[in-house]
Amino acid sequence: MLGAVRGGSGSARLPLPMMRLTAPVAAVLLATLLAGCGREVPKPPPAPLEVALVTVQPRDVDISAEYVAQTQSSQAVNIQARVSGFLDKRVYTEGAVVKAGQVLFRMDQKPFQAQVDAAQAALQRNQAAMQVALANLNRTKPLAAKNALSQKDLDDAQGQYEQAAAAVEQSKAQLESAQLDLSYTVISSPVNGVSSYAEVADGTYLSPQNSQLTTVSVLSPMWVNFSLSENEFQRIMNDVKAGRLRLPEKGDLTVEIVQPDGSVFPFTGRITFADPSYNPQTGTFLLRATVQNPKGVLRPNQYVRARLKGAVRPNALLIPQRAVQQGGKGHFVWLVDKDGKAQLRPVTVGDWYGDGWFISDGLRAGDQLVVDGAQRLSQGAAVIVKARDGRPVAPPAAPASAPASPPPAKS
Repeated sequence: MLGAVRGGSGSARLPLPMMRLTAPVAAVLLATLLAGCGREVPKPPPAPLEVALVTVQPRDVDISAEYVAQTQSSQAVNIQARVSGFLDKRVYTEGAVVKAGQVLFRMDQKPFQAQVDAAQAALQRNQAAMQVALANLNRTKPLAAKNALSQKDLDDAQGQYEQAAAAVEQSKAQLESAQLDLSYTVISSPVNGVSSYAEVADGTYLSPQNSQLTTVSVLSPMWVNFSLSENEFQRIMNDVKAGRLRLPEKGDLTVEIVQPDGSVFPFTGRITFADPSYNPQTGTFLLRATVQNPKGVLRPNQYVRARLKGAVRPNALLIPQRAVQQGGKGHFVWLVDKDGKAQLRPVTVGDWYGDGWFISDGLRAGDQLVVDGAQRLSQGAAVIVKARDGRPVAPPAAPASAPASPPPAKS
């Protein structure tokens, strides 16, 4: 054989080229020989996956719920003309905030002033007639007592006086009515609020058919109306009975108003009215909250969001939504056992709340829940914890290297 050599003892040795093979090439040849013998090369175990954990702990969670709501003035007053006549002038600025007693419109007062003067003259005439009748009665009484005049004369004098007195009272009432009609020609706002547009123009003849002039809406307090569905109301009642939800005493929930731009209104309110009957078209019933609005920021018929606060879910298990996955058999989560292995656990989910999810069944206090890195996990997979309860976990320290062995002693 080419290149073969023999030792001193005469035993055969490997060819020279084989003696020059490096260790990696020898490993490849060894694997090839093993494959040729029908054996499989064992695969190395998969590397542990990095995950972040949170410890499941029950706690009392403050619950809030938001509903689409609409504002409503607590007192919207229709300003109407009480008498018929010509409208002289509108004396307020349309859309401006007005005060109670502020003049809004003026009507032509001349016809009404004439009625007052006529009623006053009639009163004076009847008062003069009553004085004459009283003097006649005073003269008749002593004469009738001496039988100088008959009883009929006394009765006639008494009757004339009483008629004159009644005429005076009637004239007083007519004068008061005329004065009231005159005062109604000056139309003022009865409340503080924001005014609407004028529905009639200056110079229009006002009558019962077109007596509506404008509207003044009270801005503080403001009503906030929203609706609660029958199903949601029943679910809340069931949670309260089962102890899963605790409402404040007497149901005194706080109502925050979220404005259209997302900002929270600085004043909170309370629920002051609940409609006892359901709306047959929508299956909902009306709830009304009353909130102070001293600066008039909220306006009537404005769409806002009503946020109810004050309810508590006791001993609740609230976990991040990203920790929950869904498969063909329902929702599940990944846990890490005491050996550092991934374990799949089916769970029953409840309501969403913020960026969390309430768990009704499947988890216990102290469970180590995977919140990040769960997408690549499999049952029993080894994991490395990179963070626990939001805090990074330091990697384990590398083992110290063994000291080098002393060199062999020389002979």
